[in-house]
Amino acid sequence: MTSTGAARPRSLAGRAAVDQGSGFEAVFLDPVGQAVQQRWADAAMTVAFEDVPPVSAFPVVPGRRWGPGLWWSATTGRHVTAGSNAMRTQLMVLDRDPDVTGMAGRPVRLLWRNPRGQVRSWVPQLFARRADGTALLADCPSHPDAGGERARKAAEAVAQACADIGWSYRRLAPLDDVLASNLKWLAGYRHPRNAGRPGLMPAVLEAFTRPRPLIEGASAAGDPIEVLPAVFHALWQGQLTAGLDTPLHERVPVGPRGWSSPQTGDAG
Repeated sequence: MTSTGAARPRSLAGRAAVDQGSGFEAVFLDPVGQAVQQRWADAAMTVAFEDVPPVSAFPVVPGRRWGPGLWWSATTGRHVTAGSNAMRTQLMVLDRDPDVTGMAGRPVRLLWRNPRGQVRSWVPQLFARRADGTALLADCPSHPDAGGERARKAAEAVAQACADIGWSYRRLAPLDDVLASNLKWLAGYRHPRNAGRPGLMPAVLEAFTRPRPLIEGASAAGDPIEVLPAVFHALWQGQLTAGLDTPLHERVPVGPRGWSSPQTGDAG
């Protein structure tokens, strides 16, 4: 997971420490599950965080309707740990993004000293690798003020740590309820098996060469019972487009990749 360059990782024993003036440091798990602390800039260059397990478990909060779980990623074909419903929704968004090549839940803890010399730490909820090799660290709050002052200060520090190495950090805003519901529906068809038998997907794409209502295109391609899963799979992948800020229904206009719905102006 790590290279054997000049920056030597050190195993952690007890509470992590950060040397004065050392800037940001990273804590992550090595291939045998041992916690390792390394200079952040070196870890970012040498560690494939998309392949690293959570550095700490997502908390289970009694009384909440949704707890930690696993999201199967169509991008990687592997599971990603999700700590909340808000995080799962953001994983859906990233899983559809063609620029994202890998994802992980809580793979790294960042350490730094505040202006008073006190050690501070934060574990971003989500890591996403981009096709150009850069990455996004993100948190997925259920509302803008979630986490309070501690989360706000941590966000500032993590954003600076990411900017120092050419990455980015974001607190991802919750999705509109309709958009989230539509993505959840399409996500149910994200597995490649929903592309159907050989020859079906080309027929589906051909049926929507010109924009038309969903059910009309599906019927033109064959039996809707067989065809609709392939249509939804194509919508998930972006091979077909539809406005996703209004509820999906059988008459929703669907068009080819890049088409913009006149109802919403949104390609989905």
